[in-house]
Amino acid sequence: MLEPVPIERPPAADVLYLVGTSGHPNFGDEFIAASWLRFLARARPGAEVWLDCPHPGLASHLFDGLHPGLRTTDTLWRLAFETTGMDPAAADAHVDRVVTHLGSPRYDLGLLGARRASSVHILGGGYLNSIWPHHARLLRAALRLRQVSGARLAATGLGLAPATDAEGLRAALGAFDHATVRDAPSAQLARADRAPDDAFLGLPGLAGFTGAPAEGTDDGDVWVCLQSDMTEPGILDGAVAAVRAALTGPALAGRTVRYLEAIPGADRAAFDRLADLVPEENFVPFTRLWQEGFPARPGQTWITSRFHFHLLAAACGAEGTALEVSPDYYRVKHQSLLEAGTGWSVTPTGGTEPYAPARSHAFPATAARLHRTKLREAEELYPAAAAPEDDPAGTEPRTRPGRTVARFLRR
Repeated sequence: MLEPVPIERPPAADVLYLVGTSGHPNFGDEFIAASWLRFLARARPGAEVWLDCPHPGLASHLFDGLHPGLRTTDTLWRLAFETTGMDPAAADAHVDRVVTHLGSPRYDLGLLGARRASSVHILGGGYLNSIWPHHARLLRAALRLRQVSGARLAATGLGLAPATDAEGLRAALGAFDHATVRDAPSAQLARADRAPDDAFLGLPGLAGFTGAPAEGTDDGDVWVCLQSDMTEPGILDGAVAAVRAALTGPALAGRTVRYLEAIPGADRAAFDRLADLVPEENFVPFTRLWQEGFPARPGQTWITSRFHFHLLAAACGAEGTALEVSPDYYRVKHQSLLEAGTGWSVTPTGGTEPYAPARSHAFPATAARLHRTKLREAEELYPAAAAPEDDPAGTEPRTRPGRTVARFLRR
């Protein structure tokens, strides 16, 4: 009997491991992941890029073609979900045991793959907080991976409010080689540097983004998106009433109204309650949005509870009002954009009368500056790979853990 010939795979020039909450789908989270993948396609086209996310199957379709080396998995997310409901100490011990010692057929192959990565990068978003306390085990798993592989750790553009275990988040992120957060409460909580939301990285991919001050009148289409998830009892009723009052008021009379879906199902519920004001043919489902691109342009008016719709529409020069649907989670998010200068109004939680839409004509130029700031962060984390003749394999050792961005991931 012939002995099997061992097959030796050539080592990848670079293995990068991204962790994000992709594949739900939720437009903001998908936009962030896509932005990083497009950036890495330019900076590291030859890399093997793993995206660890809750729904890797759908993610593989959402991000198909964005990076030639993209592969999707849910290894760390499954481990985090497995700790739901556990006592914190027991959850930490479980993660430590599985990641460090292996021995679980459900995780070993994925973890062995993760050990090949030179970096683990927690992508931006608002998913590490007290609403989903088990998600903090993603940070724990990343730290344990570094113990066994030497991988460098980064986290960018995180929103951490509301938080119950501030000390735990602070300690975990403080041990990362690089960590930034997107808003003031998160910076105070984590004692981390502030940086723009990760979505600013992808602004040049928007057809309506020019980076120039917005000109002209606000007489374009009216775009609405109101979520039913992450709301407290009764708040959705008030928000629907506020949207109805805006659409039937004199300020928007005669203008075409369209409804945009960020999360399938969660955003359809409010549309159904406004169907007498918005024709079915003007409902834009998530799939169409993803395929055709974000529709914001100067001259439009937006009425939305979605944080990233606020960010992207304002960056494109549209006016709007942000509808608060929770007094803590979304208030912090929209407030961070007001501080950045969008100029939008905010209709507070429980309000049934909408605030008049507003904008800052200068914000598209501000957004361009924030994009450049985010791009510099990305370029320091992932310097463009040198040509093979200039960077022979194995000539530079791994960087020691430190918080200097410029040292992170230089190869």
